[in-house]
Amino acid sequence: MAAGVLYPTMQDTGEWSGPVSQARGMFMGTPEIYIPKRIDNSRVVRVVDPKRRREMFSFGITLCVLFLMVMVYLLQHLSAIEYGYRIEKAKTDLSAVVESNRELKLEESSLKNLARIDVEARKLGMVPPAAGQVQMIESGNGDGAAPVMAKANPSGIMVVSIQQ
Repeated sequence: MAAGVLYPTMQDTGEWSGPVSQARGMFMGTPEIYIPKRIDNSRVVRVVDPKRRREMFSFGITLCVLFLMVMVYLLQHLSAIEYGYRIEKAKTDLSAVVESNRELKLEESSLKNLARIDVEARKLGMVPPAAGQVQMIESGNGDGAAPVMAKANPSGIMVVSIQQ
């Protein structure tokens, strides 16, 4: 075995960051001693401890179960948040549909207004029918609520009552 001792000299002081205050001869500071030591670990064999192995296996299983429980909790929590967003979107869609329905009902009622229809018809040049131009069709059985079907013949229009 060879051991070596290195002593810093005055030439090494130029490489140091601090200025040298005073030179004390050849030796400056603490010597650094390097002793090489050869260690051969090729014959070292690790002994397997069955108790430690069992503990580590049970610890690993416990960690896996804990991890799965946390993942299930997170899945439920995130899906609850997602369903909350879906419900809010459905509520906003419902309110939009209700508003649209209200507007359509208002438009329908304004379009069904007979006075407005009469004004529009007169603007288009239409006139009310003269007496005798309108023929009322009645069902054959006298029931006004029963469906009625008209049939065209060469002799004229025939009224046929549909009875079920």
